[in-house]
Amino acid sequence: MKITILTTSDTHGFIEPTNYVKPNANMPFGLEKAATIIRKEQARADHTLILDDGDFLEGSPLAYYQAEVQENRSPSAITAAFNEIDYDFGTIGNHEFNYGQAYLKNAIADAKREFISANILKDDGTPALGKPFSIKEFGDVKVAVLGLTTQSVDAWENKESVKGLKFIPAVEAAKRWVPEMQKEADVVVVLYHGGFERDLSNGQPNDKIDGENEAYQIMKEVPGIDVMATGHQHRSLAGKLFGIPYVQPGHRGSYVGRIQITVEKEDGKYQVKHTTQKIIKTGEEKPDKAIKNAIAPVQDAVEDWLAKPLAHINGSMNYEDPFQVRTHGANFINFIQKVQMETMGCDLSGTALFSNEARGFENPITMRNIITNYVYPNTLALLEISGADLKAALERTAEYFMVKNDQVIVDPKYHHPKIRDYNYDMYAGVDYTIKVSNPIGQRIINPTYHGQPVTNKMKLKIALNTYRAVGGGHYPMFNEDKVLRYNTVTMSNLIASYLKYHPEIDADKYRNFKVIK
Repeated sequence: MKITILTTSDTHGFIEPTNYVKPNANMPFGLEKAATIIRKEQARADHTLILDDGDFLEGSPLAYYQAEVQENRSPSAITAAFNEIDYDFGTIGNHEFNYGQAYLKNAIADAKREFISANILKDDGTPALGKPFSIKEFGDVKVAVLGLTTQSVDAWENKESVKGLKFIPAVEAAKRWVPEMQKEADVVVVLYHGGFERDLSNGQPNDKIDGENEAYQIMKEVPGIDVMATGHQHRSLAGKLFGIPYVQPGHRGSYVGRIQITVEKEDGKYQVKHTTQKIIKTGEEKPDKAIKNAIAPVQDAVEDWLAKPLAHINGSMNYEDPFQVRTHGANFINFIQKVQMETMGCDLSGTALFSNEARGFENPITMRNIITNYVYPNTLALLEISGADLKAALERTAEYFMVKNDQVIVDPKYHHPKIRDYNYDMYAGVDYTIKVSNPIGQRIINPTYHGQPVTNKMKLKIALNTYRAVGGGHYPMFNEDKVLRYNTVTMSNLIASYLKYHPEIDADKYRNFKVIK
């Protein structure tokens, strides 16, 4: 018997083939295009198992609109789109918690696919968001699928959003449940919203070994796994490791993962005897009409909302080159810092340039500008830190750069195995220079606050997004103990509200930092 296993992951609310920067785009991704591939593969296959690996609720303007803007707060369009595809099972991504547990639970309740989740537990140790695994039968052959989520959710997420939940290591849950799955089924599939923490060719660490990604360890240490479907890192991968086929199908529906297994009976027991694995590009496909029709009313409302003008700029807040922004600053970044500082009542702020697709604010500023430039539903925190903390944070962010061929470039570790430009922060309220040729830890030159050198014992208040405020992105100098208070309004809403009360804004050309070789 041949079974075709199809996977999507990290669609992030991108149903239509657009990044929303310009209206009426036709880009090489989107769940509508992935659905077309899935339908073609279903037509060719005798048996299919169709899986989604999570991070489906957050990320696009459509997702934001449904969660934060429309009167009936519900991911109805996203749910309708997924329900048009014959998914069997889905698991939970880390971004599923961004809009709170109630929102997630409503999405689960309305979904046709069954959610499985083995390592997100209630206080009493029982699974919180679905059975640990479930089984699909193909005649006499039983295929069990285990749902796992990166354990780092607990470290990153707003504490209220994960209240009452415990995230145990994925490898621990796999060791607990795979033996049970072997007793009940012939084939064991792991559906893991997490990625590979080691180089797949040599086993050397290619990421921090901190539990965020555990796929390599799971495949190495947990016997009995027949198929591994991964996600979270947004990588495009297909291959075999320790004899086990794996896929990771990119993000935004840019690929569909396909693993075909041949199951044969031997010594009275069904076994996987042969596998093939690949990722299939979706970009050239036509969007699925059933999904397009299902979400059309909401999609039209989103486009109207995005086009609404909010404020006029005296000057310019756009830019051409994201790298130039990160090395020289930009009027746009100065504005984001100003909103953060005024909201939280301080004169220090840190933020990243979150999108390499958008180009700052047009004139007049619209919701499209806001939502495509500030792409995450971050909220803010006010922290009290020391001067030593600030200098440590500046040194950490300076690791983003390196010198190659006498030029300043981005260190490749920020682009592989996962693109992490969002872990490079720019700071306002402090003047500083990054000298990239200096050793790591000694790159910040002459940091000054209000014209005075930053000293270790200074007490400072700083506005950061909540991901960074609790140390996310490997900033250990920040943690929850230093948080004075939170603001629960998302940055997109804060920016829109600021513009409502400031319909004329001046572009701020001040440059407080520079990056030199």
